[in-house]
Amino acid sequence: MTILYMFLGLVLLILINVPVAIALGLIGAAATFATYGVSALPNIGMVMFDGATSFPLIAIPLFILAGAIMNASSISRRLIDLASAMLGFIKGGLSMVTIGASIFFAEISGSAVAGVSAIGSIMIPAMKKKGYSKEYSAALSSSAASLAIILPPSIPMILYAVMSGESVVKMFVAGIFPGILGALGLAAMCYYLAKKNNFPSEGTFQASRLWEAFKGSIWALSIPVIILGGIFGGIVTATEGAALAVVVAIFISAFIYREFTFKTFYKACLDAGIQTAVVMLLVASSAVVGLYLTETQLPQQLASSISEWTSNKYIILALLNVIFLILGIFLHSAAAIILVVPIVLPLILAVGIDPIHFGLIVTLNLAIGQQTPPVASVLIASCSIAKSDIWATSRTNLWFLGVLFAILIMNTYVPAVAMSLVNFVYGS
Repeated sequence: MTILYMFLGLVLLILINVPVAIALGLIGAAATFATYGVSALPNIGMVMFDGATSFPLIAIPLFILAGAIMNASSISRRLIDLASAMLGFIKGGLSMVTIGASIFFAEISGSAVAGVSAIGSIMIPAMKKKGYSKEYSAALSSSAASLAIILPPSIPMILYAVMSGESVVKMFVAGIFPGILGALGLAAMCYYLAKKNNFPSEGTFQASRLWEAFKGSIWALSIPVIILGGIFGGIVTATEGAALAVVVAIFISAFIYREFTFKTFYKACLDAGIQTAVVMLLVASSAVVGLYLTETQLPQQLASSISEWTSNKYIILALLNVIFLILGIFLHSAAAIILVVPIVLPLILAVGIDPIHFGLIVTLNLAIGQQTPPVASVLIASCSIAKSDIWATSRTNLWFLGVLFAILIMNTYVPAVAMSLVNFVYGS
């Protein structure tokens, strides 16, 4: 019952507009006080500090900064030009360009909000000029941006790995096939809608144009190659890869493209600092709740209770999918991971579910959560760019949410989709 009371208290605080990070800290402090008395309260500050200073977590602000630098420089535009040359000739060409550019950006930033800000700010106005509705433009840009948390280097995957004690790199590997399937599914849906609504293509395919776009973006393309090549090759850790991403992004923007000034760098640092503060305050506050749950062994008791009710892992996965889909409506993805993963992890291990597989399921649920109001951080950012109503955009977004939900179900009940590459690389 203690977990239920804590959750209800958290929901109540959120409903009265207390920020999630503050609400988590208050609930953790209140539970600690109720169980151990006032003498345990001085330890809370140290617990928050220790919880936010884990070495793997340093990757989060660094990847966010790398994405902000790309957003402030010409790197995003060059990636869009390449995607346009590659995919623009297909029916509904700008839709395909949006998906392709979002994939390129995702392989560097790991942040869906950064992706929709960088790609959407260019593609949404372009789509509106070509006759696409503002709701369609916003919905597609939002859903395509969420590929960033499925494909490596995903920031939510880093958080999950830290909370569960699993390998960040294995999580990245697990996301490759589902991310590709998600992109192909979105592209297929865009093609269907383009046929249905007679959306235009962007001319014929021209090899010369593709070559020029490739030459203009080759340095931008080198960033994900360097980052992911270094991480998957075992040369650098995910955290070191994030630092490398920042250095390479600055070098290319300032010295290769020569379009990066101290003013744009300041803006990038300011934007990254704001995004980082939101995530890291959540992490610090959650450490208080996490320590309390660990010391009282409430997650283990919950796992034991559910295991007595059913040991069928497919039923348990269905239940957890419902829980995460509901939480995604009300919570930021980082908050959902921090709050729920430590509680359900003992149950996952008890029924024999691979924690890497479960981590991908969590990530896919949260990709959908980024699109479902009222929180819907990515959808809100996209609607802000498109100047569209969030509820009207949500109705249009149902087409793309259907694709993401199909990928979620496939990965939930066909583990080989995610785990085959992990098993191939690391052994079954």
